[in-house]
Parts: sequence; C-alpha cells; structure tokens
Amino acid sequence: MKTTRTVLHIDEEKCDGCGLCVPACEEGAIQIVGGKARLVSERHCDGLGACIGECPRNALILVEKEAEPFDETLVDKKAPFPSIHGDHEGGSLPCGCPSAQVRTLFPTLSPAPESSPGGTTLSSLSHWPVQIRLIPPKAPFLENAYLLIAADCTAVACPRFHGELLPGKVVLLGCPKFDDLPDYREKFLRILRENEIRGITVCAMEVPCCQGLEKAVREAVALSGKNVPVKRIIVTIDGNMR
Repeated sequence: MKTTRTVLHIDEEKCDGCGLCVPACEEGAIQIVGGKARLVSERHCDGLGACIGECPRNALILVEKEAEPFDETLVDKKAPFPSIHGDHEGGSLPCGCPSAQVRTLFPTLSPAPESSPGGTTLSSLSHWPVQIRLIPPKAPFLENAYLLIAADCTAVACPRFHGELLPGKVVLLGCPKFDDLPDYREKFLRILRENEIRGITVCAMEVPCCQGLEKAVREAVALSGKNVPVKRIIVTIDGNMR
C-alpha cells in the first residue's frame, strides 16, 4: 500500500551518468542504467538523501509523493565503499560493479618493458575508472594530465598499447559506434573547462565508425577556447599503428 513520504527523484536531463551517487547510497537504491542514474525501486529508498551531496550536476532531489513504503529487508548492506580519493578499503558497489570508485593508482611515467621478469605484461594504468561515461569531470587524476582518448577496441587490437601509448597518460575509453558522440563532446568539454589539460592523443581503429571520436574531441577543444594540442593515432585491425 502506498503512502505519502519522501523519496529520491533523479532529473535525467541533468544526470551525466558519472556514478558518484551510487556508492553514497548504502541501501543500494541507485544504479547506472543506460548511462543514467536510476532509482531501483521506491521500496529501496529510505528518503534520507545521503546521495544528494555527491551529485556534481544537482540532478538529485527529494520529493514528497505517494510511494511504496521503505522496506529495510530488501537492503543488501555492503562493506564500506572506497572514497573518491583512492581509499582501497571496502567492497563493491550495490550493483556489483566498482566502476564508480574513483582511484588514483601508481602511474608508469616511462614506457613499460614488454614484460616483467616473470613474463607477465606490466600495466601502465594510472587511475580508475577508465570509461568516458563513468569518469567524473573533476576527478583528481585529470588535473594537469595528458589524455589518451581511445576507442575500446584499440586496447585489445594494439599490442603496444601499454608499452607505448598509455605510459604517462590518463586513458578515457569508449565506443563511438555504440555510445552517443554529442554526449562524448559534452563530457570532453566539461573536462577541458574544469581542468588544465596538457595534451590529448586520440587513438581510434581504422574502421569508419571510429572516426567520430576525433571529431568530438576537436569540437570540444574548439568550444573550450583552450589551446590544447590534439594528436591522432590510428590502429589497424592487425594491430599496427599509424
């Protein structure tokens, strides 16, 4: 039976899907679905609004409405989440995915060797998350960074990705075929406006559907009014770079 109570409302027009609200909700009432934050169900929301202060777009508000009562028995309490500043203690997100936990790792500032003495390929990844749609525009690792904005497939197709392309750069991965390029352009523009970016390398596959990635980057740079150098690298299907 529904009753009048306070529940969360998410403005989808304002939400950019950054995911910072997800770990702030201990009840697991919020998930990222289709690139937007969604309320799992009214029965999961306690109406206290602990998530509201985490949203950089002011997309979360509390409203009084006819809603299902909060059911604490539905809540799957998790261990504390890592903070956005790189605290590695805690568990995964309520949705089972740690993608919104912003972390600064240990960057490799010089080209990584092909493998470690034990034969295991070394990682040059300096941060988490890596998906364009999940990285908050004010993530601490973006300030004074060189960006590597890369199509998802390049990291798999190019054997030199970690050794030559990634060291010393902050990587942002995405798929210009399946995602919305205007959304990418808006995200890049916000990153450029809110941080000092030292340079951008765009890495795309040779296939036609990948070419919009560079266009979105260059449009964002032009709109930002900043003089940020942009370099292009194309990866062929057989793994070569040109």
